[in-house]
Amino acid sequence: MSAHVSPGHPLREVFSCVVARSFERDLGWTEPEITGYVSDLLVNFVHRDQIFHLRDAQGKRLEEVGEMLMEGDISLNATSFERERQVHKHIGDFTLFWSGVYPEMLCSFRASTRRDHLVDYVEQGRKSYEIAATFDYGDYSHEAPILRCQATEDGRFVTVVTVVKGGRDLVALAPLLHVVDQMVAAGAGAEG
Repeated sequence: MSAHVSPGHPLREVFSCVVARSFERDLGWTEPEITGYVSDLLVNFVHRDQIFHLRDAQGKRLEEVGEMLMEGDISLNATSFERERQVHKHIGDFTLFWSGVYPEMLCSFRASTRRDHLVDYVEQGRKSYEIAATFDYGDYSHEAPILRCQATEDGRFVTVVTVVKGGRDLVALAPLLHVVDQMVAAGAGAEG
């Protein structure tokens, strides 16, 4: 299976609808930039290789936020400011994904034997988005406002995590909704 989901893939439409409905239903938000970012994140993270795509200089896959923080620190391992931005954006995405889609996994990620034992995933995700948002020039200028919005201290990151959790229910219903849509379409065709 390819680690990339093509732009026209139906899964993108499903996640786009689920996220938009969740945001509108739970918050009354109709912010296409935010919902688009979150739905793209969910689609991209469908494949495990995308969730854990960060590697260190030796090619070792980074699976813990603690490792990622060291890799993204310009004074430790990051070889450029662009690398720092890339790693912190991924930390924000990574923590949003696990906190929202599979929060039950956080217990094992934060076990006492792991580097992430003391990491607050929500707070670190917010801080990492804040760092990544400082890169607001060139190719990064379109994404910086979205990341900055999620990094605000007014609880926006927590709110997005909560909405993503609520969207899990809609995702579980997606196959059923598809069957209903097909039945409705078939019924409309029979009447016409």
